[in-house]
Amino acid sequence: MTTTEKKERTGKPIEVLPRGTISKKTEPQLTFDSGNEFELDLRANGEFHYKLKSKKRSVKGTSDYLDYDLAMRIANDILWHGRQPQVGFYVIFSINTGLRVGDTLKLKHADMIGKQAGDYLIITEQKTGKRRQVQLNDKVIDAYKYLQKRNRTKPTDYVFKSQKNHVFATVTINRTLKRIFKGCAPVISSHSLRKTFGRRVYEMNGRSEHSLVLLSDIFGHSNLSLTRRYLGLRKEEISNVYLNL
Repeated sequence: MTTTEKKERTGKPIEVLPRGTISKKTEPQLTFDSGNEFELDLRANGEFHYKLKSKKRSVKGTSDYLDYDLAMRIANDILWHGRQPQVGFYVIFSINTGLRVGDTLKLKHADMIGKQAGDYLIITEQKTGKRRQVQLNDKVIDAYKYLQKRNRTKPTDYVFKSQKNHVFATVTINRTLKRIFKGCAPVISSHSLRKTFGRRVYEMNGRSEHSLVLLSDIFGHSNLSLTRRYLGLRKEEISNVYLNL
């Protein structure tokens, strides 16, 4: 792997990560395919700040989803090098499960310990009271295993808690996401991650009507029209009417 420069805690870029890599210390190997590059600043107080280069952006004026590969890349770097690796895991978990923020923040280590790729996580949705099964992929499992290496945890502990041992509040998550992904989408919030999951499923399934049916069921929407609006597809379709005249 090649890096352009590495400087100590000066507030200047310390590393530019090329495509498909995180650092020289990748263990286990977490891979993702992105053509984006970003500069990682390490400030004097130890906080990370990202200057994105040649990033893929959401379509202007549509739903506030993120580029999936870019989000994975930044989240993995926070997981590996950040002061709060659980924030990186939060992003990875959210864009690979599509769960609401309220359901995600209730997650305890006992829910994840021993899980393997393909295993199911069973939750009771806070909003609807319905039980739901979510299958965990290898990205989530690999990220959680590394989180365990970085943080001492007890099975009864919440996964997403601060260094002061407080469970993250939704407002804290939203504030953190806005800082991390500043400039990547018009409006950033916890909903951005849920929508990123939806757009990823939609794109990976050929933008098919069938994928919208699946997402409508996953999101608990009453009809496909609501799912289209949630993902920003209706705005795209309306915009294309004018562009194609």
